[in-house]
Amino acid sequence: MTTFQPGSIHAKAILQCFALAGSLVFFSSAQPLRAETSDANPSTKLGANLSAKVSAETFSSWFQKVSNWGRWGEEDQLGTLNFITPAVRKLAALEVKEGISVSLSRSLETVAGIDNPSPFKLTMSAVGTPLPENSGMQEGHGADRFEIEYHGLVHSHIDALSHIFYKGKLYNGHSQERVTPAGAEILSIIDYKNGILTRGVLIDFPRFLGQVYLEDTHIIGPADLERWEAVSGIRIETGDAVIVRTGRWLKREKEGPWNLMEGTGGLHPSAAFWLQERQVSLIGSDSVIDFQPSLVEGSFFPLHELLIAGMGMPILDALDLEALSAAAASLGRSRFMLSLAPLAAEGATGSPVNPIATW
Repeated sequence: MTTFQPGSIHAKAILQCFALAGSLVFFSSAQPLRAETSDANPSTKLGANLSAKVSAETFSSWFQKVSNWGRWGEEDQLGTLNFITPAVRKLAALEVKEGISVSLSRSLETVAGIDNPSPFKLTMSAVGTPLPENSGMQEGHGADRFEIEYHGLVHSHIDALSHIFYKGKLYNGHSQERVTPAGAEILSIIDYKNGILTRGVLIDFPRFLGQVYLEDTHIIGPADLERWEAVSGIRIETGDAVIVRTGRWLKREKEGPWNLMEGTGGLHPSAAFWLQERQVSLIGSDSVIDFQPSLVEGSFFPLHELLIAGMGMPILDALDLEALSAAAASLGRSRFMLSLAPLAAEGATGSPVNPIATW
């Protein structure tokens, strides 16, 4: 298998076209489309201002409408990963034609910053260099241990269904008290021990809009996602993993780190309805998925609450999608086989992860 090497990806080199399905798709609007929201289903109408605040009462009604509690049984541990059937995996494998693969993971960040208060720490316990006496390390081989607080803004990771609570409840109505000091008693990352393999679809909004990266004020609504489908000719299907690129890392390279909680482009909470309609299995982004600052009263990560606690959908956060973007544009294919295997850590609420896209 050949590993794709995209080379240096600079802002000035980003094309203002999006290669999809062997053809070039142009889209010139720099503004997100607007969805006219309603309590019944915000994804079905067009026109309203997505920047309007959503009340806690309205959000609660949305939660009830997208909820998958009980859909796959009271003891279900997989949530929307149930959409990934053997038939879906076989279809994903059909995307492999060139034998090209790229990583969707960010190299672990070791430097503290405004977006990385808990940098990755690597400590050597054995080395090949001469050591002073009482160094505490061994010679003659290499060994190490590492420490990582992966839930955050910079380390690529997957959120298990025990990660987010809503009104004291986990997915499927389990009490948040089942996440204990000893670990999660239910819905932990161990449920994904056999790995996740499905078809991935890259929705590359900067390329689609002819931009280098999305601005912090850019809200992606259901209408934006439907327009992407219409223009690209690709409809998201049952079991697909949706990967949304905002260009966050190119922005960070150009402008420096910033506090994403104070402003970052991302999905409007009402996008949960669209994801539910398409029966998406999981979603990932190079940012935090949610548009920030939150548009919902009393909620910091409303889309996380709707997806994880309501729908039972795992989330891939803080991916690095620059190599994926370059490869997809070069190949003219936004669909690929996605594979990932989190750590088999009993009781963990997620895991660092290195997803792989293969064409």
